[in-house]
Amino acid sequence: MFGAKVEIAAREKGVPFDLVMVPFTTDDAYEPKHPEVLRVNPVKQQVPVWVDTIGGDHGGPDEVALFDSTQILEYLEDRYPGPAHLALWPRGIAERARARQLEQKSDEVFFPHVIKLFGLQHDMKSAAAVAACAGCARFYDEMEGLLATREHLAGPYSFADIAFYMACVFADRKGAGMTDATPRLLAWRTRVGERPAVRAVVDPMMRFLASQGRGVPAFLRR
Repeated sequence: MFGAKVEIAAREKGVPFDLVMVPFTTDDAYEPKHPEVLRVNPVKQQVPVWVDTIGGDHGGPDEVALFDSTQILEYLEDRYPGPAHLALWPRGIAERARARQLEQKSDEVFFPHVIKLFGLQHDMKSAAAVAACAGCARFYDEMEGLLATREHLAGPYSFADIAFYMACVFADRKGAGMTDATPRLLAWRTRVGERPAVRAVVDPMMRFLASQGRGVPAFLRR
């Protein structure tokens, strides 16, 4: 999910990159650990990692090796600001701060509820599963309120939309998807999901999951 966030952002901004997919086991672990992942992220040992080479202060190249999807998103915006229509943070200071907060909440407030469901697919009526789904539903309600006056979560399309869209894909896969109770959010999901950069990343992911007999959200079964 977090690697998909970065790839979508890079595609949205037209950033050239070489994509290296690492092996993983059917229980969602990263095995065997890719040596470049271990080099860049030796403690957490997780993807994504981003490695770039830029001109140094003394004329020589500097390597920038980053982990954590949010940090990579920030780097992409600094490294490739480009024209205004390719910006993925709002321009105003206050608007940008709100967008960053939404991106952070997607990863750190919403997605922990989804993580709790990973081991509960056999018992979705358990108290823990019901509580996790309720936590997701409360967050959906909050985002539904934001969309009363805008088409995207932070105003213009941004990293906040990319992060929450991918989190929603995995929430749906684990039994905590959106419902008709949030019609604006459903329409937002359709808008974001139709973007070429999003389709380019999500469609192959869903095809792979389907080929392995793993869950694919109904709204992504093309």
